[in-house]
Amino acid sequence: MSNKMKTHKGVKKRFRLSGTGKVKHRPCGTSHRNVRVSAKRKRRLRGGDALVHETFERKLQLALGKYSN
Repeated sequence: MSNKMKTHKGVKKRFRLSGTGKVKHRPCGTSHRNVRVSAKRKRRLRGGDALVHETFERKLQLALGKYSN
């Protein structure tokens, strides 16, 4: 039995690490049903990835496992 930690696949699909080690994610409300969203909200979501707060970074890096290097 190995003692390796497994990568959490849900975290792997939703989060990425930047070059400096910060954790990025896609903001909610960007994929579908955007007809009801105001133009101002759509403009603000257009930028792409957002950064996760630094208090959650360590926990997400542990969940990412080998993908956090």
